[in-house]
Amino acid sequence: MTDRTRVVVTGYGALCALGNNVTDIWEAAIAGKSGIAPITRFDASEYPTTFAGEIKGFDPAAEIGKKESRRLDRYSQLSVVATRQAIDMAGLDVSANADRTGVLIGTGVGGVETMESGIENLVTGGPRRVSPFFVPMMLANMASGNVAIDIGAKGPNFAPVSACAAGAHAIGEGVTMIRNGIADVVIAGGAEAPIARIGVAGFSSMGALSTRNDAPEQASRPFDALRDGFVLAEGAASLILESLEHAQARGATILGEVIGYGLTDDANHMVQPAPGGEGAARAIGLALADAGVTPEQIGYINAHGTSTPLNEKLETAAVKRAFGETAYSVPMSSTKSMTGHLLGAAGAIEGVFTLLALQNGILPPTINQTDADPDCDLDYIPNVARVKDISIAMSNSMGFGGHNVSLIFAKAQ
Repeated sequence: MTDRTRVVVTGYGALCALGNNVTDIWEAAIAGKSGIAPITRFDASEYPTTFAGEIKGFDPAAEIGKKESRRLDRYSQLSVVATRQAIDMAGLDVSANADRTGVLIGTGVGGVETMESGIENLVTGGPRRVSPFFVPMMLANMASGNVAIDIGAKGPNFAPVSACAAGAHAIGEGVTMIRNGIADVVIAGGAEAPIARIGVAGFSSMGALSTRNDAPEQASRPFDALRDGFVLAEGAASLILESLEHAQARGATILGEVIGYGLTDDANHMVQPAPGGEGAARAIGLALADAGVTPEQIGYINAHGTSTPLNEKLETAAVKRAFGETAYSVPMSSTKSMTGHLLGAAGAIEGVFTLLALQNGILPPTINQTDADPDCDLDYIPNVARVKDISIAMSNSMGFGGHNVSLIFAKAQ
């Protein structure tokens, strides 16, 4: 690495189908539990797919307040709560440096439930039935905006919107801001709440979702020969990024460091990865170069691993392309096998999983690995978590539109 500002992580918070805080999520993940279950947010009985990765027992009124929660779409609610958790862990007083504290919360689609209900109100009741809060609730930047309002962060603020790479882009761009001296602290993450009628119908129409309705907990099976589509999921995760100098000056506990960031685009197809995983491989190579490390130094990869027939074949090819023969000796897993696919929040929560693997010396598994796929012949940590002390790890994300992001994290020194 060149002589530059180092960026560390001092806190994180998350909610997903595995739990409503990081402790519960991590315990479920290393136990190999699935968070996938039948949909309860609406009657999905007539849909091709009737299950998803829903968050259980989340009460926005209790978490945020009855009045305020009614003015936030669910994806914003989740992001505010995840960020509060992260700030508590970091012991961060935003007011002490508000002007140099930024917020970047990525999302794939933003306020889906608000959009759906607003259009329904318009069609059934006319324009006067549309809520005055419709626009500020459904916009894709409003999780970033509402988090800043909630914590008083007055620094740089925007929302990466790059489909399933958005949360990873947020972390990478936060690192870049701190390296460039634009901010001392950035709350970076992702949020998504797509389990609405239009969300499930849209992905079903594409043929993107698993239809394993008889066994939802077995439906997300990345790298397995019997995978038949991804599992739609909701959630949010936020990370507190700080310059090392800022974190040390306030006596913060350092949980890990972000040392590499690579980003590319396939320029190939709206939803299909580039042949041979070429675009993702370039992102991995750029991240390795940015971090100043070799493939041999990577101890674990948190894969994008969506559980779709094409993704895993090409993601495997991308890792081989970037790592060469070393690819066969690097363990990698997809935590989407347990959480489902959080779309724009996926890269953020998978960044948290990667940091937890570094901190705890435990690599989460890819569950539902039962049938080998000859196109997927790497070490995917099948079914059972693995104890392994590692120092450097990678997290990969890919999004519709050809977006590729690779992040490299290092264990706290």
